[in-house]
Amino acid sequence: MLSILIPVYNYNICPLIKELHRQCLESEIEFEIICQDDGSNQYLIENNEINLLKNTSYTILEHNIGRSAIRNVLAQKAYFENLLFLDADTLPIHSNFISNYILQINIEEKVVYGGIQYQKEKPIKSEVLRWVYGKSREALVVEKRQENPHISLLTLNFLITKSIFKKVCFNEEIPNLRHEDTLFSFELKQNDIQIIHINNPVYHLGIENSETFLKKSEESVSGLKYLVDKKLIDIEYVKLSYYHKMIDKYKLSVIYGKLFLLLKSSLNKNLLSNNPSLFIFDLYRLGFYCTLKN
Repeated sequence: MLSILIPVYNYNICPLIKELHRQCLESEIEFEIICQDDGSNQYLIENNEINLLKNTSYTILEHNIGRSAIRNVLAQKAYFENLLFLDADTLPIHSNFISNYILQINIEEKVVYGGIQYQKEKPIKSEVLRWVYGKSREALVVEKRQENPHISLLTLNFLITKSIFKKVCFNEEIPNLRHEDTLFSFELKQNDIQIIHINNPVYHLGIENSETFLKKSEESVSGLKYLVDKKLIDIEYVKLSYYHKMIDKYKLSVIYGKLFLLLKSSLNKNLLSNNPSLFIFDLYRLGFYCTLKN
């Protein structure tokens, strides 16, 4: 009935897998849990222990193939029609997590997204930016996500069928710069596949430090610009590229980019502080977008 698919990279997935396995047994469903390691060099011994669990497998690729390709590999390996994708650094919040997804399985063509939450306690200073961003921009209630259902999809906790995945899978041709989930959701929208939002969240546990997150955010901006330049997504699909379009319309992009470079160190100081501003974070990303060449 259900194939649970988990891409892994340098993360201990034992707590996640044991909880999923327990819930699947309690639900008395046919299931499999497939964990595909994308060339990790950490936690290999610990993670290998999950092979002792019934209907569970953990295998390791010799070389890293990237976030898009690893998900496609998992889908190809899956035996059942219903695919539940989870990121390795997540953990179900509720004991009926699997049961909630089982209730969504029917003949209707749809993708189901359960949502994400972050810990309530403020983390150490070096991790605050990722935590603030996640709580404000990602940990949205169902009603808020439903306002723009496709762009609200995060690919760390969603249910999809093989038949849909054959129509829309993850694009392996784009650079490994993030925003593969943005392209995935856009193509779902283009194919008129609805996204249903439910309250079935996981905790996101793998919070990067602020410097790493800022660097990844720059990579993400570069990835977005690539998708826009290659006309793989509409420029208005993501707010950042839309705002850049607006300032570029009035020939202000070059000026904004130069101003960003002058103020970058000051913006960095705020973003790496104990009280980062998401408004400044947005200005930072827009400024970085303006510095990128065609």
